Amino acid sequence: MLESVTSESSGSADPAKTIALLWGTRRLPRRGPRHALSAGQVIATAIGLADEDKDLAQLSMRRVAETLGVGTMSLYTYVVSRAELVEAMLDSVYGAAVARLRELRPGDWRDGLRQVAAVNWAMYLDHPWMLQVFTGRPPLGPNAIAKYDLELRVVDGVGLTDVEMDAVVTLVHTHVEGVARRKVEAEQAERRTGITDAQWWEAAGPALAEVLDPGRFPVADRVGRAAGEAHQSAFDIEHEYAFGLDRMIEGVEALIRRSGA
Repeated sequence: MLESVTSESSGSADPAKTIALLWGTRRLPRRGPRHALSAGQVIATAIGLADEDKDLAQLSMRRVAETLGVGTMSLYTYVVSRAELVEAMLDSVYGAAVARLRELRPGDWRDGLRQVAAVNWAMYLDHPWMLQVFTGRPPLGPNAIAKYDLELRVVDGVGLTDVEMDAVVTLVHTHVEGVARRKVEAEQAERRTGITDAQWWEAAGPALAEVLDPGRFPVADRVGRAAGEAHQSAFDIEHEYAFGLDRMIEGVEALIRRSGA
């Protein structure tokens, strides 16, 4: 299980070697034993294991090798390190997102941003281990760049500067990633404890009522009660996702109007 969601960082491998792997320009050694695998097989196997575990902590070169039925050292012919493998896994997953983005037919940029958000939301829920990787130094593979390009096209020509276009796409990414992390963490808590959020509140609510003085925290009491009644919980992930996305789109609309487009 994912105990610590963000635990790794992309960009920690040798960038030149990683880019060669991601773009398919790395040449395998001609000498030595016959190459029985491909880098693609190694990457796909690693993704499958991480998807099954919903966790990167248990992923090791040895485990990938055992799954493929080869010696651990043979994997280093195709991927030089675990850090590089993780970057290749990210870029491979981005490839599936690219395919979905290419199928989009948004009516306008607002609908386009909603669809971009939906593609990223599905990506994180399908591969929750991705939330463990900080991508401040993103994998610079063909799929990562194609994904970025397709997302930018949604807001190209609507009246934003290039820097604002980048910021809008980043804002959508940040919102979706943050809410997806909350959803994954809530699911982890339920699996770990064996009780649902509703069951937890049934136990916590009466205990809190015995010690909480509403007069001391009047706004928190009023708003907390209203939100709890509306969501039947402390929070509603779907509401969080939709509310944040709506407010972002309204903000972008205001930015475009201010620019006079």
